[in-house]
Amino acid sequence: MSANPYLDPTFQIRWSALTPELIRPAIETALSRAQAAIAEIASGDIGNVMFENTFLALERATEELNVTWGKVTHLQSVADSPELREAHNAMLPKVSAFYASISLNAPVWARLKALAESPAAAALQGIYRRFFEETLKDFRQAGADLPAEQRARLEGLQTELAQLTQKYSENVLDATNGWQLVVEDEQRLAGLPPHAKAAARRGAEAKGLGGWRFTLHMPSQEPFMTYLEDSALRQEMWTAAAQLGALPPHDNTPLIGRILTLRAEKAALLGKRHFADLVLERRMAKSGEHALAFMEDMQARAAGAFARETQELEAFKAQQTGKPVSRLAPWDLAFWAEKLRKNRYNFEEEALRPYLPMNRVIAGLYELVGRVFGLRVVERDAPVKGQEVPDAVETWHPEVKFYDLYDRQDRHVGSFYADWHPRESKRGGAWMNYLITGGPMPGGGRAPHLGLICGNMTPPESASADAKPALLTHREVETIFHEFGHLLHHLLGEVEIKSLNGVNVAWDFVELPSQIMENWTWERESLDLFARHHETGATIPEEIFEKMVAAKNFRSATVTMRQVAFARMDLLLHMRTEEFLREADVEPKVRALIADCLIPTEPPAPTIVKRFTHVFSDPVGYAAGYYSYKWAEVLDADAFTRFKREGLFSSQVGSEFIEHVLSRGNSEDPAELFRAFMGRDPDLNALLQRSGLVPAA
Repeated sequence: MSANPYLDPTFQIRWSALTPELIRPAIETALSRAQAAIAEIASGDIGNVMFENTFLALERATEELNVTWGKVTHLQSVADSPELREAHNAMLPKVSAFYASISLNAPVWARLKALAESPAAAALQGIYRRFFEETLKDFRQAGADLPAEQRARLEGLQTELAQLTQKYSENVLDATNGWQLVVEDEQRLAGLPPHAKAAARRGAEAKGLGGWRFTLHMPSQEPFMTYLEDSALRQEMWTAAAQLGALPPHDNTPLIGRILTLRAEKAALLGKRHFADLVLERRMAKSGEHALAFMEDMQARAAGAFARETQELEAFKAQQTGKPVSRLAPWDLAFWAEKLRKNRYNFEEEALRPYLPMNRVIAGLYELVGRVFGLRVVERDAPVKGQEVPDAVETWHPEVKFYDLYDRQDRHVGSFYADWHPRESKRGGAWMNYLITGGPMPGGGRAPHLGLICGNMTPPESASADAKPALLTHREVETIFHEFGHLLHHLLGEVEIKSLNGVNVAWDFVELPSQIMENWTWERESLDLFARHHETGATIPEEIFEKMVAAKNFRSATVTMRQVAFARMDLLLHMRTEEFLREADVEPKVRALIADCLIPTEPPAPTIVKRFTHVFSDPVGYAAGYYSYKWAEVLDADAFTRFKREGLFSSQVGSEFIEHVLSRGNSEDPAELFRAFMGRDPDLNALLQRSGLVPAA
């Protein structure tokens, strides 16, 4: 056990000991060791290069730093504080510069190439062959063959991009946390569901305020914008959300221009026309043009229905209010869409909430993966002060739970943390990440993986034992299943090379394991495992279920077009960067280019470009890759047809999905993995039928 807990390799992490002042010495130590390991590779006898002292040594060189820095970045996302942020940001440039320098290290590259040209390389097979080929591509794509001056420039670019994207992310988080709306007149809360009203009251009390406190976190914002009758209050919240990242002191405008400039420069240095081609070269889409054509095809297929849905909503509002048909205000869209849904299907999303208590949802999810994938999930207790709790596991917050995962052979394949509710110190959204990568070991045996899933779901009314459990929306349930799919991809990995394990796959393939899980949240048979009334235990009444399914594709073309808008915005920013950089603010031009994907409103709504954290909060992240969500929807809709055809809980199909997808990581080309599971290439019609955009076959 290391004296510095950040460096402690123990599987059970001592979260209470991970304090901000220990970050610098831990990272400096891990960096120093990693640098020494790289230097050893670089100084090795070039006449005696072997796979072990080059490629495998390179894989091992950064392992300690990967795990140590992963703990720091994770804490920054779930337990942010000024001290932690300062310590993280102080080390970020050094860590980023080091990682950027590896592929630009000429002596290391010389030794990798020397092995590549030797007879030993031709003998490599299986996962070693894949790792060999992927590493060579990594180095070439990162600029290893460039002259020294250009390699040095690339290192500087990467470091600056890491800092700029971190600042972008901080601006969105700080702006989100910096806004609140306190309503003191209860009459103005007409229409708001009781759970949202109660949460707002608790939020006000927690801040020592009277009335009801609302924030821009989704559990607060979504019901407010969907159900509140008071249009002026909806306008106030919508305006605040629309201005996230657009106003001082959290204005991301200058950061966007600089990030795009650096990405374009990086692409040019590496001989690519634009950043999209650089990023997509080794993904399933292969090029920016191909990804854009895919999204434009989706747009064309949805365009007619999108126009009809817009006209229907405008006509419905006019009919309900007795006013002429006109454009809706952007703060009226969710409100009137929900009214139309209720009118058309006599169905309200809120009707499902009593049947979706979080404790049952989680238990049902675990029951489902037990039936389909043969997995067993076992919760571990947290430590109790002053008491002996056998096998207790520390977490970073009292709400966080810890679980072990066992497979059909009762092997401990991995463990994970689950952190589901919002806090001001926690970033928004939902995500999965990994802390430790285990898997098969060269000498035999298998080490367990360690991962985590986080979200910002509706919290319970209070921590008291007799309080209502957290009652979720169906969309929140989908999100939980989605993130658990990512988690399974990590925990079930059977790839010996850690950097090729689990979610370390082509970005437009990574969403297949997550999105396929969402399908089970729409099937009666699987819903009955977890969708039970929090008081009576009754399943969802058939009448409500039929309405839910009937309403599933309500405004599905609008939902599709929203994804198209985000993906096209992302691709155009990275394919036509020069055009955007001629303006001080990219917003007007990007909005004009995707206007045909946006719901026409009065006033026109700004795009999300200044709070688009998927694209701008990481040096690469989803940049030029947001289309991946729709791409992977094609894969998941098609792959799920096997379960629909052969059995919703088919353990045979589940085993094959583990064998060909979940366990394989990046051990083979993703198109080959998909073909191995389905026996053919993906079929777009499965998604179009599921979305109701073409009739079912």
